[in-house]
Amino acid sequence: MKSNVVTSVEMKIDWSAQTILPIEFRGREVMLDARAYQGVEPHVQALALIHRAKDTANDEIPLVRVHSGCVTGDIFHSLKCDCYAQLQAAMDRITSTPVGVLIYLPYHEGRGIGLVNKIRAYALQDQGLDTVDANIEIGAPIDAREYDLAAHILFDLGMPEVRLLSNNPAKVEALRAEGIKVSEQVAIHTEPSIYNKRYLETKRVRMAHKL
Repeated sequence: MKSNVVTSVEMKIDWSAQTILPIEFRGREVMLDARAYQGVEPHVQALALIHRAKDTANDEIPLVRVHSGCVTGDIFHSLKCDCYAQLQAAMDRITSTPVGVLIYLPYHEGRGIGLVNKIRAYALQDQGLDTVDANIEIGAPIDAREYDLAAHILFDLGMPEVRLLSNNPAKVEALRAEGIKVSEQVAIHTEPSIYNKRYLETKRVRMAHKL
């Protein structure tokens, strides 16, 4: 299905498709509006999952999670990061609020450096480097993610103002720079483990995450 608002390369969306997606979450069946987006570049794709309760007011500000894809965490539940825990916590909130949206960005793997580089960085972390220094050591950016497609998806959904589920102030500022009004930053709290305690501390101290 062609998007009604995407008319140019400037909008960063080449085309979109839509369906109703039933999912099992926390032992219950949840029906979500699923919309897939293709960016201008072939590898840039995204999925938006929208939950809207019945009789919700049209002016309800949506609660939105923009989630960077993480194969090791989201799929295999790696304990080296908190991605799976954050995703589950976000889905809890999204499916229990009047209007909730998850924007899932698979191409953000490893903060945008890709799966192979992420595993290379993991190996250096095993040798004692933190996540920031490991990326620098392999010649990769500390954080290569961009949020222009996420912003354009929100505009496509008619959601220029959001409450953002994120601990990352850089994500808030990136969306604001793209024209999205972030009226509230809503923190996601997860319990650290012996495997990701340093990872979380690095995000707090060196990347200013609100943990």
